[in-house]
Amino acid sequence: MAKASVYVTRLIPEENIAELRKHFDVEVNPDDRALSKEELKVKLKGKNAVVSLLTDTIDGEVLDAAGSQLKIVANYAVGFNNFDLAAATERGVILTNTPGVLDEATATLTFTLLLAMARRIPEADKFVRDGKWQGWAPMFFIGLDVDKKTLGIAGLGRIGQNVARKAKGFDMKIIYTDVRRNEEFEKEVGATYVDKETLLKESDFLTLHVPLLPETHHYISETELKMMKPTAVLINASRGPVVDEAALVKALQTKEIWGAALDVFEAEPRIAPGLSDLDNVVIVPHIASATMDTRLKMGAIAVGNIIKVLNGQEPDTCVNPAVLKK
Repeated sequence: MAKASVYVTRLIPEENIAELRKHFDVEVNPDDRALSKEELKVKLKGKNAVVSLLTDTIDGEVLDAAGSQLKIVANYAVGFNNFDLAAATERGVILTNTPGVLDEATATLTFTLLLAMARRIPEADKFVRDGKWQGWAPMFFIGLDVDKKTLGIAGLGRIGQNVARKAKGFDMKIIYTDVRRNEEFEKEVGATYVDKETLLKESDFLTLHVPLLPETHHYISETELKMMKPTAVLINASRGPVVDEAALVKALQTKEIWGAALDVFEAEPRIAPGLSDLDNVVIVPHIASATMDTRLKMGAIAVGNIIKVLNGQEPDTCVNPAVLKK
């Protein structure tokens, strides 16, 4: 009997691919780039399963091109904004993601961005590399203190909680806002629940961990930036569109806020004009989960979901559970 076929849209750790090959015929996109929609439609045709990324739009058009034998699309990501849930459910295609395993790595990257911006590490590093350093000076690269400052967290999910626990090592005052209050966690770390306006006005460092939903699109825009302290730093390692990037560039240019540190952007890989020209922003290319342990764990979940579904079992992390009732 012929093996089921799996397409992997981007290079992932070889250990994960090797596990897939034990069970299925596997084809991997050899180019380290996102495929266009037309390329996806061609490559997915006839496949039984797909390992996809956030850069792969999986909608009704792509699913129809793939064919009725497609059973599962497993996102190699926690997010699934690239999925048309209704279209997949209508066609009986199971969609999955990789929650839980990115929390620590993303929280660590968040705090790395916070510290790098506060102490102006990229600026100072470039200064030395460019051969400009002529000796110590008392006013060189004056940054911000972190210890005992107020950390505002927008979205107290698993990642936001992890960031808060790390912040306790710096004796930071923690305030947060979320769709629901978490009194148990407040007791654990001494956090205080506040409304969004208070969060904006009181945070010395404001870190975003909200999901991308219609109501969180441009969660931070011109109005919100004007409410923040002129000494505040904005950190975003959640989703790019939760920040109005053009408004942020303007706020940084006019020094409405002290700085920003970004791992995600509105229209990746493009960034807003003028952003890369600024010294008061740290920008990195969406690397929050980029540790080998984390990548392997993500792959293991995606691969495990495919193995289960193609063997007639339910996956561990289905994001369109209505399809399981069909």
